[in-house]
Amino acid sequence: MNSSRPYLIRALYEWIVDNQCTPHLLVNAEFPKVQVPPGYAADGQIVLNVSPSAVRHMHMDNEAVSFEGRFGGVAHSLFIPAAAVLAIYARENGQGMVFDLEPTSAPGEEPADDGDGPDDEPPRPSGRPSLKVVK
Repeated sequence: MNSSRPYLIRALYEWIVDNQCTPHLLVNAEFPKVQVPPGYAADGQIVLNVSPSAVRHMHMDNEAVSFEGRFGGVAHSLFIPAAAVLAIYARENGQGMVFDLEPTSAPGEEPADDGDGPDDEPPRPSGRPSLKVVK
C-alpha cells in the first residue's frame, strides 16, 4: 500500500491556504535526495515557508515536493522527498500535522536482512493507541 504522507501533505497544504494561513514545512535536511540551500538548516532540519506568494513552480506529487524559493535574495530550486517532510502546519496558529520519522533507505532498496524468517511477526505495540484531533 502507498504511503499516506504525500496525500496528507497535499490536503493539509490546500486546507491551510484555503483558510488564508501561511503553510510551513518542517523538513529533515539530512534525508537522502533532499535539496535545500546549504547553510540554512539547523540541527539537520529546516523550516520552509511554502505559501503561494513565497514560492514559484510548486509541484507536489506522491514522490516529492519541489519548488523554487528565494534565500537571501537568491533563487534556489528545492526538492524534498515526501518521506523527508516531518510536519506541515500553519504559521499563524500551528495547526497541521507532525509525521513519524521514516527510514532513510532509498526507494526500491530492501532493508537489510536481520536473519529472522519471513514467518516472524513484529512485536505488537503495548499501551493504548492515541489520535490527535486537528481542527
